[in-house]
Amino acid sequence: MFSPFERMVAGRYLRARKAEGFVSVIAGFSFAGIMLGVATLIIVMSVMNGFRQELVTRILGLNGHINVYSLSAPLDDYSIMKLQIGDVPGVTSVSGIIESQALMTINGYSTGVMVRGMTRDDLMKKPVLSDHFIEGEPADFTGYSAAIGRLMSEKLNLKIGSTFTLVSPKAKVTPFGGIPSSRTFTVAMIFDVGMYEYDSNFIFVPLDAAQAFYQMGKAVSSLEIVTKNPQHLNTVKQDISLITDGVAGVYDWRDNNSSFLNALQVERNVMFLILTMIILVAAFNVISSMIMLVKDKGRDIAIMRTMGATRRSMMKIFILTGASIGVVGTFVGTALGIAFALNIESIRQFLQGLTGTELFSEEIYFLSKLPAVIDWNEVIAVIAMAFTLSILATLYPAWRAARLDPVEALRYE
Repeated sequence: MFSPFERMVAGRYLRARKAEGFVSVIAGFSFAGIMLGVATLIIVMSVMNGFRQELVTRILGLNGHINVYSLSAPLDDYSIMKLQIGDVPGVTSVSGIIESQALMTINGYSTGVMVRGMTRDDLMKKPVLSDHFIEGEPADFTGYSAAIGRLMSEKLNLKIGSTFTLVSPKAKVTPFGGIPSSRTFTVAMIFDVGMYEYDSNFIFVPLDAAQAFYQMGKAVSSLEIVTKNPQHLNTVKQDISLITDGVAGVYDWRDNNSSFLNALQVERNVMFLILTMIILVAAFNVISSMIMLVKDKGRDIAIMRTMGATRRSMMKIFILTGASIGVVGTFVGTALGIAFALNIESIRQFLQGLTGTELFSEEIYFLSKLPAVIDWNEVIAVIAMAFTLSILATLYPAWRAARLDPVEALRYE
């Protein structure tokens, strides 16, 4: 594509002499702009991907892929429905759960919590929970026992064997009026799933204890369904809807978290557009530096033209000169961005220790660690975009160089 003569001249123009120092400085800023733009785009998109994957993984690990809720009252006789749903192709497990709010009181301190009642077997089927118990034994999860999060235990100074009281929002009817129902629970296990909302607000209790506490008899509030592929639920959801038609509503995890997922997607798209502007600005710097280079090299262009160099050859020389800045900047930026994304948590810990400030609060971002997942298709798209902008930025200056009249250039020189 490029002859040895064209490569030699382009290489000499990239190695500017002292007299051309200003042009070289602008080219250096163009290189730095493209490098930083590509690196920043890869880092931010990787962090956004990491956020989505970590949050979705924990949401799916702690909740069912599909939930069946009663339209009017708790699901009393759910055993037949449970068997029917279990036979639906694609369904791996079905379990009855109770989930409701309660008031937790301990040593005069009260706070609202979310209580989830489920059997010990169903609890241990969730790897996100069963693999992250830091204290306690599953065998103790019986009777009026409870599993609480690490942040809750630290905040309330609760340890294995500590007791606390839960007050139900459903009042117990007596001849003297409604009396709030309360029950004392014992801490049996402490978990740390790395998600602030669950580690600080959720309490897991045995299903029979939850049924007694909320006065639900043998009923459950919903059926939690796990499928083989949580990303493709439409067919399974339709089959379950036929079984529960008129009795219960069917909602999947996308319905329950639609606003959150949409917000993540919108933020991701906006960040991509904003950071692309950095690369676009760097491309305009390439145009500026190349136009100045063409003006500075007018005499050289005229001499080469009089010696037989064609307009096509002139155009290729300046395209190669400008594109080299963009190509090298893209490669260096890609390597920098990937290296940063792969070690982002270590870098965060280092910066926090250096500045003494908390750069990533789990109370705000819901996660205890800064995640980053590199999507190689996105990396390729960023590289392609940077290459394209870098090459497009050289076309006008190269065209100007090719159109330069040797006679006019030498006369005014």
